[in-house]
Amino acid sequence: MNKTIFEITKMDCPSEENLIRMKLDGISSIANLYFDIPNRKLTVFHSGDIDQIEKSVLELNLGGKKISTEKTSQTNYGDKVDQKKLLWTVLGINFAFFLIEMTTGLISKSMGLVADSLDMLADSFVYGISLFAVGGTLTRKKRIAKLAGYFQIMLATIGFIEVLRRFFGIEKLPDFSTMIIVSIFALVANVICLYILQKSKSKEEAHMKASMIFTSNDVVINLGVIIAGLLVNWLNSNKPDLIIGTVVFLLVIQGAFRILKLSK
Repeated sequence: MNKTIFEITKMDCPSEENLIRMKLDGISSIANLYFDIPNRKLTVFHSGDIDQIEKSVLELNLGGKKISTEKTSQTNYGDKVDQKKLLWTVLGINFAFFLIEMTTGLISKSMGLVADSLDMLADSFVYGISLFAVGGTLTRKKRIAKLAGYFQIMLATIGFIEVLRRFFGIEKLPDFSTMIIVSIFALVANVICLYILQKSKSKEEAHMKASMIFTSNDVVINLGVIIAGLLVNWLNSNKPDLIIGTVVFLLVIQGAFRILKLSK
């Protein structure tokens, strides 16, 4: 048995972990995968050479780089957890906040909340693909990934068009208090998701680390919408909301292309 460690510089949250799991699924030489999200490390226990595994990791464009490969006698990889139950839990949390943020975003006229809701939906897609493709064929998994990726791009494009319309038009200011309050709840939801998934790894990692929380893209986005809400009130302008909305839409499209890579 060999143990290879990868550094994955863009592995910011559990949705990237699931993308990597899906990409490596089906490689028979892999005995176990261990993800260290706070330190952006992936340890692969495998037999044979690493070439196919390394190629798959690099294809995701998540900043993957092989650090080391060594022989190991380890055969016990810890207790198995009910991954399906965990995935359903985080999918439910993400999809619920997609609905909450989309609804409150439209009512409060905040593109930041609308964009963040799509980011929540994007994470739901990743967890959903993992769940609904379990036990299915590789072709089925690729088909689901392709549909999810294109749907995500379509929604983000519509969002961009709306941002441009509001930027050049005369629009009522978004409700900054709704932006801040809903984003705080979304921030708590993302931290809970990180905690649930990280707690499943081992007792040593059950405690949330600040480095894990604050390097997550999702948490940074939530903080960005909160700051945009404060700036909307301070500057009496909708521009901060439109700017954060644009940034998040770009992140959503970037995530969509990662999902589409799984369909190739």
